[in-house]
Amino acid sequence: MAKIRRGKNLKHWKSHRPLSDQGKLRIVGGKFRGRQISYSGDPVTRPMKDNIREAVFNLIGGYVQNKVALDLFGGTGAMGLEAISRGASRALIIERHIPTVRIIKENIEHLGLEESAEVLSGDSFYWGRKFIKQKDTWPAEPWVVLCCPPYDFYVDRWEELQTLIESLFEAAPQQSIFVVESDDRFDTGQLPDADDWEVRQYAPARVAIYKKGAM
Repeated sequence: MAKIRRGKNLKHWKSHRPLSDQGKLRIVGGKFRGRQISYSGDPVTRPMKDNIREAVFNLIGGYVQNKVALDLFGGTGAMGLEAISRGASRALIIERHIPTVRIIKENIEHLGLEESAEVLSGDSFYWGRKFIKQKDTWPAEPWVVLCCPPYDFYVDRWEELQTLIESLFEAAPQQSIFVVESDDRFDTGQLPDADDWEVRQYAPARVAIYKKGAM
C-alpha cells in the first residue's frame, strides 16, 4: 500500500484564499492564474480548497501539457479548468446538478474556453459505462483523470465508483495521470495497482496520484 505523506506549507494560504461562500473561487496557476470563477455555494457541490488544488497541481502540473482532462465529478469545474490553465489541450467536465452545470458553462464562457472545455449534464457513472463501450470516442492523447466525488460515495456507492475508476484505469493510454480525492474513510489500498500511487494527506482531504507508464 502506498505510504501516505502529509502536504506541507499550506497554512500560509488560509488568509489569502477566497471563501467559497462569497461565490468566487480562483484559478491558482498557469495562464489563467488569479482569474475568478463563480461558485453557487450550494452544499451539493464541494469545491476542492484553493490550497489543496494548488498542492495537487504542483505535483502533476508538469505532466498535464497537451493531455485531455476528464473531470468526473465537476462540482465547480475548477479542476478541469485548472488543468487547461496548466496546459491541458481540452477538458470534459461531467456534473449532474443542473444549476451547477449552468454556472460551469458561464465560467467556460467567462474564460473564453468554449473551444477547449465542455460540460456534460448527467450522472458520472452512467457516462463512464457509456464511454468505456464507445472506444472510438476515446481521446487519442493521454488523459488527466480527475476523480473528486462526494466523499460519501466511497461508502454509499463504492462498487460503482470502483468500477468507474478501474475501467478508466485500464482504458487510459500510457502517460495518463489519475487524481483521486477522498477523505480518511477510504483505504487507497483498494485502488488498482495500489502500491504505485503517491498519497498525500491535506486534512480532511486525502489525494492519491498515479502516473501510468514512465514519464
